[in-house]
Amino acid sequence: MTGTEPEALVLRTGPAANGGSCVARHDGRVVFVRYALPGELVRARVTSERGAYWHAEAIEVLEPSGDRRAPLCPIAGVDGAGCCDMSFVDPEAARKIKGQVVANQLARLGDYAWEGGAEPIGDAQGWRTRVRLDVGADGRAGFHRYHSSELVADLRCGQLPDGMLADLAGPRWKSGDHLHVVLDDDDTRHVVATSRERRGSTAVEGSGESVQRVGQRVWRLPVTGFWQSHREAPAVYSSLVKQWAVDCGAVRAWDLYGGVGLFAATLADVVGEDGQVLTVDTSRAASNVARSALADLPQVQVVSDSVRRVLSAAPGGADIAVLDPPRAGAGRPVIELLAGAGVPRVIHIGCEAAAFARDIGLYRQNGYHVEDIRVFDAFPLTHHVECIALLTRPDRG
Repeated sequence: MTGTEPEALVLRTGPAANGGSCVARHDGRVVFVRYALPGELVRARVTSERGAYWHAEAIEVLEPSGDRRAPLCPIAGVDGAGCCDMSFVDPEAARKIKGQVVANQLARLGDYAWEGGAEPIGDAQGWRTRVRLDVGADGRAGFHRYHSSELVADLRCGQLPDGMLADLAGPRWKSGDHLHVVLDDDDTRHVVATSRERRGSTAVEGSGESVQRVGQRVWRLPVTGFWQSHREAPAVYSSLVKQWAVDCGAVRAWDLYGGVGLFAATLADVVGEDGQVLTVDTSRAASNVARSALADLPQVQVVSDSVRRVLSAAPGGADIAVLDPPRAGAGRPVIELLAGAGVPRVIHIGCEAAAFARDIGLYRQNGYHVEDIRVFDAFPLTHHVECIALLTRPDRG
């Protein structure tokens, strides 16, 4: 920004954009406005200029939308924490907006028409069971402000169950440390402090190993490891994967970017004792957890390696593949390898709408048809969603 640019603008907002902002225009320039809803008249503070675009945040709402409500998170918003950027939106309206954003990304980046809203998973508040806090120079733990190194030491985030962060604010921590807090499926709280300086971790409370359950199966994993943040999400996603996989007669299944083997367990049930499931992840720690949790399933093979390398060397194909890649998506090389291996059915999971849409476009370019897409409001009070697609190649049976 330069000294000649305005500090505040009066804007009429248009549709929601991917990333949690609404699109507005000022003197022919596109402005992405956070903390606003479509159709509102707001006074917005410009925060950055990026080429032809400005970014701003609504500091005063002159004509509010009927979907605006009192924030469900007391610490988020302008000049607050960056945790709950949509806590001021009626939850049902937020799900409709999220569906519109996904539809827009699919049309633009995937050349695919889809309509729908995000489906709820449980309540809008108190759903998160894992969180990371950073420690400031004053020894207090806190949440980051949006795109800032500054911390907010008020820990009353609306996503968290009551008492999850009780007595953790400080000042009692070492500056620069990270606190990993998990409330596991045994309702045990674990607090682990990690430090780059010490290059290690210390269990401050609990064992440092969380217990997670889906059905009758138990996973025990490091508090710093990955597990879905929403308490109900693992069971919801596993149920959908089984629903989409169970009727295809699969004997060989791939679980790619498989982590600790959540979906490998589901696929093992689908293929049966005489089938084969290959689960692949780059994290050795996650693979070790998968080996332990799935030790009673001889049909499951756990491999710690890159998905691309494993697919390049795979001697044969699979009847079904489940992919849960990082936020950046699977990308062209992996999707082309799947198509080249002749995998007839794919279940693809994505937590970032644009990356998900790009991957859907790549599947379609490689002969896959979209059979179904489900979008889940797995991160209430935020703009984030979880998208799951079922894709098939009819010519491959």
